[in-house]
Amino acid sequence: MRIPAHAVCTAIRDDIVAGVYERGGRLTEELLARRYGVSRVPVREALRTLEAEGFVVTRRHAGACVAEPTEQEAADLLEMRMLLEPLGAARAAQRRTEAHLKVLRGLVRLGQERARRGHSEDLRSLGGWFHETLAQACGSPALTSTLAQLRHKITWMYAVDAPVDPVESWAEHGGIVDAVARGDGERARAITALHTERSTAAHRLRFPGGTDRADRVRTSQHPVNMSALRH
Repeated sequence: MRIPAHAVCTAIRDDIVAGVYERGGRLTEELLARRYGVSRVPVREALRTLEAEGFVVTRRHAGACVAEPTEQEAADLLEMRMLLEPLGAARAAQRRTEAHLKVLRGLVRLGQERARRGHSEDLRSLGGWFHETLAQACGSPALTSTLAQLRHKITWMYAVDAPVDPVESWAEHGGIVDAVARGDGERARAITALHTERSTAAHRLRFPGGTDRADRVRTSQHPVNMSALRH
């Protein structure tokens, strides 16, 4: 069965974010096709998509390479997130479904429980699922897609410290869901803006090669098993 280009695109993007490919490194169609067990056609399509998203650049005499964002470009991503995540929460308050609320409430319960017990290793993934679900609840495919790209790029460019007070952080998550459930868009926007601003202070810009920058920025996952996608 032919593996679709979007699955190949997801696999390559995940590996870029995880640091499997160094920034500035070449991405040859032949090697990528061999790695993911596909033909060069879906690889070529995937590279075009990743170039449009900003993960890949095409260089003269070198072909496709992993992008090397500047510090200013990285800082812009955090600023964009601080503007768009509150907007998404406000839209979710008007457009969410009961299914969205059920998932969000379940994630908040789990997050608050893990935070109280000090299980910090679970909180990052739970937080990611929470914000992904909140973005899906906004009822705007364009905004949902933009927020997903921002999350991928920020994960790629920044290391994130654990919250100083994870219990308070998850209380903010709970406040967002309460506002969304009541249909209070302005309240949802305000709490999300505060939450996003606080979390931004915990981001540290990575140097090419994976080490972290010491000064704060104001305002791995494993390679995808492509064989499973064949079934």
